This record gives sequence, C-alpha cells and structure tokens, in this order.
Amino acid sequence: MAHDPDRALSRRAAMATGLATATIAALPAIGCHPDASAPETAGSGDVGSDVAGRMPVAYLPHGGGPWPFVDLGMDPTELESLAGYLRGLSAVPKSAPRALLVVSAHWEEAVPTVSASPRPPMLYDYYGFPPASYEVQWPAPGDPALAARVRSLLGGAGIESAEDASRGFDHATFVPLKLAYPAAEIPTVQLSLKIGLDPSEHLAIGRALQPLRDEGVFILGSGLSYHNMRGFRDPSGRSGAGSFDAWLGETAELDPASRDRRLALWAKAPAARQCHPREEHLLPLMVVAGAAGADRGAIAYRGGVFGVPVSAIHFG
Repeated sequence: MAHDPDRALSRRAAMATGLATATIAALPAIGCHPDASAPETAGSGDVGSDVAGRMPVAYLPHGGGPWPFVDLGMDPTELESLAGYLRGLSAVPKSAPRALLVVSAHWEEAVPTVSASPRPPMLYDYYGFPPASYEVQWPAPGDPALAARVRSLLGGAGIESAEDASRGFDHATFVPLKLAYPAAEIPTVQLSLKIGLDPSEHLAIGRALQPLRDEGVFILGSGLSYHNMRGFRDPSGRSGAGSFDAWLGETAELDPASRDRRLALWAKAPAARQCHPREEHLLPLMVVAGAAGADRGAIAYRGGVFGVPVSAIHFG
C-alpha cells in the first residue's frame, strides 16, 4: 500500500510527530498513520478455560513503531523486557494454533473488516523512521477461509462486516508477531476496529468470535494499555497511568458480566482519558474480553514504554 503523506497530517499523526520531536531528544521524528517500574510476568494460575484444547485470548502491547528492529535510542531495559514477553507469547497456548486473528489498533473501518489476501503484503503505517524500518519483513500467509469464517460468525450475530483483499500487515501485527512467531508460518488474518470505537459494540464483536477459540484460532488484541502521545513526553500527562493500569488488572479478574460492564464504561475509570485521549489502542481489549467468554483474565506482563506502565492481559 502506498504511503499517503496527506494522511500523515491528521490529528493522530501530528500527535505522533510531537512524541518524536519532544519526548526523547535522541529519537528522530516519528509517527504512525491514523489508519493505522520493574517488569512483571504472571502465570495463568487458576485463570483458564474448562474446555480442553480451547485457545486462550490475549491483549498485548505492541510498543511504538518498529522498535525491536531499528535502534531508536530508547531505554534498552524497557525494550528487552517487552521483547522478552512477546518472544514468549507463542508458548501461551497449550498447543500450536492453526491460525492467528489479530485485532489491530491501527485499522478502523465503517464495519468490522477482515484482511482476505492469501499473501498479505507489508504495510509500513509509520513515517520518519530510518530506512531499515521499511525493510522489515514478516511474510506469514493469510487465510481467506478464516476471513470468511469470521464474517460468517459476525453475520450470525447480526453484525455487518466487510473484507479487504489488499490490506497488508500493519505494525500492530508484524512488530509483535515477528518476535512471537519469527518463522512466519502460521496463517494470519487482521480484523479492524469499527469507526466510532464504541466499547459495547467491540465486546459484542468478540462474543461473536468465541467459537474460533475451539477451532484452533489464537485471538490477539494488539494495542497499548497507555496511549497518550503527549503524556509520553510530559510527566504530568502520565501521573494517572498507574491507577488506570491497576483498574485494568482488577477489571480483567472479575466475573464476565461485571468485567464487561466495567469495560463498557471504561471512560469512567481513574485517569481514563488522561491515559487514552483517543481509545483506539484500548479497544482491541474489548474484542479480546468479549471472546474470553466465561474465562477470567489476569495481568500476564507489566512493563514500561517511555517510562509509562503498560500491561498485557490474558484470558483462558
């Protein structure tokens, strides 16, 4: 997909550029297209599905831009911690998945839309990075049959959907999965968010997709549990990050009905809008939580990005 310079001047792109130029002096100007403390890890404990062979679901932090593959002068301790979590992601399911379905924070459409190419290209949905950033490859196959199955399940739940046969893997997919599945052998399909970013709608999307877990599909929500571009450079904008992160962890552990009620009203959580002025990086969690069904969640990783706490949440 061709680079679109006009889109880079949108509100989100301008915010991303602000992060690059003002956050860390060592970084070059960076950004993303609009379409686009000590770390902790936790085992599953008694949180899990009662159904043998059912895939878990996971909400994961994908970091910023092509951070694992290009030296951007960022904190190496933070980066290695997050990279270590992502490298271990493939061990989370008890058996190897037959396919991956990734809900991308960097794709929004009028209706939930699936990528349907058998050989998805790369979509470098960022700008201003070093040339090597545009040479990263993750040539996993697509899965048109899975894309059709996703649409069938959504339709059965009364949810309109669409497909895009040309959509490539954006960095919410290829960055974390190049670490988790470096061989790029597992068929992978992306799913967009729905414009409007209604949390209840995204919970319903996830509920409709629950059957995929019993069909060998590992559902991943790729976002970031804190995503305030100004806050990354301004300490006053991150003061509530710890409170919001704790709220997410508490919410994930609740029974499904209570969890979903709280997620639907996420904007009332402590420091919610301070952490997510725009919620596209949080909404993949709603799809994952919907797909979790009766499974309770838990914080599976807690680390930092630009000194701000971020978490991964697993269910099942």
